[in-house]
Parts: sequence; structure tokens; C-alpha cells
Amino acid sequence: MEDADYMAAALALARQAASLDEVPVGAIVVKEGEIVGRGFNQPISRQDPTAHAEVMALRDAAARLGNYRLPGCELFVTLEPCAMCIGAIFHARIARVVFGARDPKTGAAGSVIDLFAEARLNHHAEVVGGVLAEECGALLSGFFAARRQKTQLA
Repeated sequence: MEDADYMAAALALARQAASLDEVPVGAIVVKEGEIVGRGFNQPISRQDPTAHAEVMALRDAAARLGNYRLPGCELFVTLEPCAMCIGAIFHARIARVVFGARDPKTGAAGSVIDLFAEARLNHHAEVVGGVLAEECGALLSGFFAARRQKTQLA
């Protein structure tokens, strides 16, 4: 499968988040071509500020693989990771991160800050941004537009 195929799987999870009125971000972890972890944003429904899509996917992959370290794994996420998620990605030893839309407010893979480029940190991953960026961005934009419209009608 290609990066776009994996990102499409992450987008399906993002839509699942949206159906629960969570910010529509989805993530998957892939090892040797197989999806081994899935997650979507759930901080509201779980009342857990760490329940971002990336963290949920890392937790799922770690449980399935029986190891908190995920060497050789790739993470696909529909939105550029924040600093918290990149910390989790580093600790999991993810080899490659692929994201869709950039996040100009909290993106920590180049938009606001680039933690992957910080030489003083002990782990680094290959990073690819912009895969299915239009679809990922449109899902987020549509979600927030609908939320603003609800607020204005209330």
C-alpha cells in the first residue's frame, strides 16, 4: 500500500471521531505493511486530555505488539502532531511519521516548532507532511464551520 492508502484509513478514523463530536483526527500505526494500531481523537468522551488520535493509536499498537517500544513502525495521522504527541512518538521509537494537514496553531513538526529537527533530543524520525492534505484539512474545516454555525444558532 502507498502512503495515501494508509492516510485514507486514518481519515476513516477521523470521521469516526467527528461522528462523536470530537475534533476529527485519526491515526494508524503500521508495521511491515500491516496496520497494528488505530486511534482517533477522544479527549472529550474519555475526559482525558491525552486521548489524541496519535496517543490512542500508539496505545493500541503497543498492546497488540506487547511492547511500549514500536521500532520499525510508521505512524500516519491526519493532522500534524502537537508537542505532546511527538513526545509519545519519540518514546515509542516510531521510525517514520506521515501526516496530512498542517496545524498552524499547535503543529510541532514544522508549523509552529519542529521537534523532529531538534538535535539535542535522543530520538528522531523521518517525517513526511502533506499526504492527502486537502482531504484532511477539509474534514477539519467542515467540522469547525459546523460547530461555529451551531453556536451562532444557539
